[in-house]
Amino acid sequence: MTEPTHDEAHAGALGTRLNWLRAAVLGANDGIVSTAGLVVGVAGATENRAALLTAGLAGLLAGSMSMAAGEYVSVSTQRDSEMAALAVEKRELREQPEAELEELTEMLRVRGLSREVAREAAEQLTARDALRAHARVELGIDPDDLTNPWHAAWASFLAFTVGALLPLLAIVLPPAAWRLPVTVVSVLAALVLTGWSSARLGAADPRRAVLRNVLGGALAMLVTYVTGRLLGAAGV
Repeated sequence: MTEPTHDEAHAGALGTRLNWLRAAVLGANDGIVSTAGLVVGVAGATENRAALLTAGLAGLLAGSMSMAAGEYVSVSTQRDSEMAALAVEKRELREQPEAELEELTEMLRVRGLSREVAREAAEQLTARDALRAHARVELGIDPDDLTNPWHAAWASFLAFTVGALLPLLAIVLPPAAWRLPVTVVSVLAALVLTGWSSARLGAADPRRAVLRNVLGGALAMLVTYVTGRLLGAAGV
């Protein structure tokens, strides 16, 4: 009985790490695309390095803070829902333990165990920790590993910032004549990497993910650059 529990703990930890890694890749991808679109749009209107740096930094800070705040609110809501569900389950276990034991037995039976084995397993799990058993089997929640909104917020903030730094540095460091080509090439190369990474983490076809990523980023830069050129030509 000890060995399966050990494997399950590792599987759960691995799944959590993969989810965080996937979120980090997607956050970096957002930082790349949104900041690239912003600085390329400004580059279409002006070659002034100070204006490009100001726009890029403003986009980086606004985007990273927005991502962090949104992730904090979202994960806080999820955590509140998990805690509320655990509170309901705790009350039901206290008020109607027999009904909850029967419910756990039925859920285990539906998963492929015979009635007798399911009943025995439910009794053993209940005797060990009834709340944890129901939380994992019925709710899909690990009471010892609830989502942390602060971790999610910081992860999103850092991932977006790292992604946004690439187009920002690419647009302000090279000479004026090289800024746009260096930025476009750097951004497309980074989008290839993040598209491939997100696909591999999700066990999907990397080619489709990379193509979607590159086309989306290229379209964003094209639209903002053309808009910047038009506004610059109009003297706005």
